[in-house]
Amino acid sequence: MHPDAANSTTHHYRAIWISDVHLGTAGCRADHLLDFLKHNDSDFLYLVGDIVDGWQLRKSWYWKQSHNDIVQKILRKARKGTKVIYVPGNHDEAARQYVDLDFGGIAIRREAEHRLANGKRMLVIHGDEFDGVIQYAKWLAYLGDSLYTFILQLNRGFNWVRQKMGKPYWSLSQYLKLKVKNAVNFISDFENILANEARRRGFDGVICGHIHKAEVKDIEGILYGNSGDWVESLSALVEHPDGTLSVVFWPFNGTSRTHVPALANQAASPLETTCVS
Repeated sequence: MHPDAANSTTHHYRAIWISDVHLGTAGCRADHLLDFLKHNDSDFLYLVGDIVDGWQLRKSWYWKQSHNDIVQKILRKARKGTKVIYVPGNHDEAARQYVDLDFGGIAIRREAEHRLANGKRMLVIHGDEFDGVIQYAKWLAYLGDSLYTFILQLNRGFNWVRQKMGKPYWSLSQYLKLKVKNAVNFISDFENILANEARRRGFDGVICGHIHKAEVKDIEGILYGNSGDWVESLSALVEHPDGTLSVVFWPFNGTSRTHVPALANQAASPLETTCVS
């Protein structure tokens, strides 16, 4: 944990979205998420799918105390008045059988609508429904998940060596996503499909997870937000009191916490990185 963590200011946002935590896997960076939840509060907390990784837990049991702590921290926030909405994803699809029920102050919903402070209506969904591999070739999705887990294992060993050499964290999977043409095309197609779905249904924007790529941008007049993940990018999406959305990174390499201001929910603007704490 970053040495300044204990002294950092608690920030209060109107809403926070987190997704793709993958509790139950060795790749989950639960300590970082716990630190984030400790130092950030909100009126609304959206859990946008793949919070628990049922796919991996079916293969082998992995559950650290820090994973329990995450669950307890979220339940505690709900008890203290945060409105918590859980939208299950494909890795925690078992929770979809409990849609429209509330447990421990957590509302489980197939999807949700969030109205920003400026009045814009946002569709909140995980996003796997619009992933053709998940829908039509689930065996390939399972294979891809196994390969991703293998890459993460390689990455941990590689970064252990880099750390000993005094070098910062480097992500192989993120590198491949940004360099391999098919991966880049998949991400672009996914973002456009989600934006079009929001437009078709009369929403002003969409907030999702699934592809592990944190982003906020304007797509032909539709506000698109992705909360990223807590495996590598260590990111969340937040709403400020004026309705502005930002991506918060917490942090990649233990050196700083940053957030990337997004659009003013009207038109695209350049991204900047500024210190949060």
